Amino acid sequence: MCGIFCVHKHDGDIAAFKPQALELSKKIRHRGPDWSGNVSRKSTILCHERLAIVGVDTGAQPLVSRDGKIVLAVNGEIYNHQQLKKTALKQPYDFKTHSDCEVIIPLYRDYGNDFAGMLDGMFSFVLYDEEKDAIIAARDPIGITTLYIGRSSAAPDTVYIASEMKCLAPVCDSIDNFPPGHMYDSATGQLKRYFSPSWLVSNEIPRNKLDLTAIRETLEAAVHKRLMSEVPYGVLLSGGLDSSLIAAIAARKTAIEQAKQAAGESDAIASWPQLHSFSIGLPGSPDLLAAREVAKFLKTIHHEHTFTLEEGLDALSDVILHLETFDVTTIRASTPMYLLSRKIKAQGVKMVLSGEGSDEIFGGYLYFADAPDADEFHRECVGRVSNLHLADNLRANKSTMAWGLEARIPFLDKKFLEVVMNTDPENKLITKQRKEKYILREAFDTPEDPYLPHNILWRQKEQFSDGVGYGWIDQLRDEAERQVSDAEFASATPDQWIDSARGTEDRPQTKEAWWYRKMFDAHFPNKACATTVKRWVPKSEWGCNADPSGRAQKTHEARYDLSNGQQA
Repeated sequence: MCGIFCVHKHDGDIAAFKPQALELSKKIRHRGPDWSGNVSRKSTILCHERLAIVGVDTGAQPLVSRDGKIVLAVNGEIYNHQQLKKTALKQPYDFKTHSDCEVIIPLYRDYGNDFAGMLDGMFSFVLYDEEKDAIIAARDPIGITTLYIGRSSAAPDTVYIASEMKCLAPVCDSIDNFPPGHMYDSATGQLKRYFSPSWLVSNEIPRNKLDLTAIRETLEAAVHKRLMSEVPYGVLLSGGLDSSLIAAIAARKTAIEQAKQAAGESDAIASWPQLHSFSIGLPGSPDLLAAREVAKFLKTIHHEHTFTLEEGLDALSDVILHLETFDVTTIRASTPMYLLSRKIKAQGVKMVLSGEGSDEIFGGYLYFADAPDADEFHRECVGRVSNLHLADNLRANKSTMAWGLEARIPFLDKKFLEVVMNTDPENKLITKQRKEKYILREAFDTPEDPYLPHNILWRQKEQFSDGVGYGWIDQLRDEAERQVSDAEFASATPDQWIDSARGTEDRPQTKEAWWYRKMFDAHFPNKACATTVKRWVPKSEWGCNADPSGRAQKTHEARYDLSNGQQA
């Protein structure tokens, strides 16, 4: 994964603007510390900050076609690039690099704008066509990569696109999240959806029969394709169900690939003889203990890191700067992940597998137990998946890329989504007899060849911000009490949080949320920046507690009493 920045139809001399463009691109150099590149054509400039993982020696960007007329800047990975080269191209193409992303250029040549659905991967890209003097841009189906689009009222014909909002804030007074599964065409000025599975765009409730074998096999395939790498990789291991399953599959696939390579039967991927796993938490936290057990079972080389409450608090402002959000649950979970990512990068790793997405597609959050029926359960799953780019995907991407570490997310594989999201939601319901994510646990409950220890496979859902140590959220709540006085919290809503045009205001409902919003505004005083943020709380109409912590839900085994913040 990398960082991209594009300005199209600049109102002025592009050569004179180039130094400013490079300064704006430099704001996301943490995403691509390995190399920087830029290409200018007419009134357009594309900038690229590279993290080299595939095509390390030859894949510097922006990529330019042989005739120089097509320029491409990509953030992400195209897992099926070899297959596309063999079966999708209508005529031969002389590739200049080994980059997995270069295949986009001949696909555009052969299919125009109708090729994004062919790509299997996580990606954001901007492609400039000099003959048309136009750009197209697209984002992966679920928004695993981050992307923003902005405009300025001072130059209404100019379009700005970047991997992070901080590139756009100094020059745009209108900034939006680029929607996942869409392509933008500057020739029409329109965004068009290219990812339209029935489970996402239809109001019908799926009724496919439960197929545990399909769930297991498609997840295994999703993990396997994400091992495509020319640099050492590892796995994030919290000790929860999701990350543990990803680690278990990765350990098996890594062993198989190592054996094939030893026999000269496999394309090379970069891995150590044993899979490395990484975890973080407060000393003695639930996640550290569980991760240690999983690592021992899987025989990974395990790296256990701890952080103090003071270290977490000290990092908060930087975390908000990198995340570009003030959502409470995202910040709570991102801080330990941000700290861990720095440790991982220091150990020479550039890519990790992570377990995001499972709770959204299986309805694994504890508040799903309050769903009134299967239909509402499914609709909530669809809504959560649709908003992942504003929450967990944003966290996984920006917490890691703050240090030039790429996180890949197997649970959001297109084929796996097709299987799980089309399964009759009656099978996903949480009951007294069936834990959350019951069908995922069942699919991998193979006693004859176990993937995980039984107690880990059936461990209750623990949100990452809770699992790193219950003291973390408690400390955040206590510190917010110190940072935001009762008088300030009762004062009039700041002008920065009021939308005069719409007659609305975005007033935080807790001191913790108020504190985070103040830090966000210090980094991003441009009011357009706040419009890209979405706060999340469990569904009040289901009778759920408004606190996003898993421990605030009544089914948690260590729930706390919100009246005094103590464990119930």
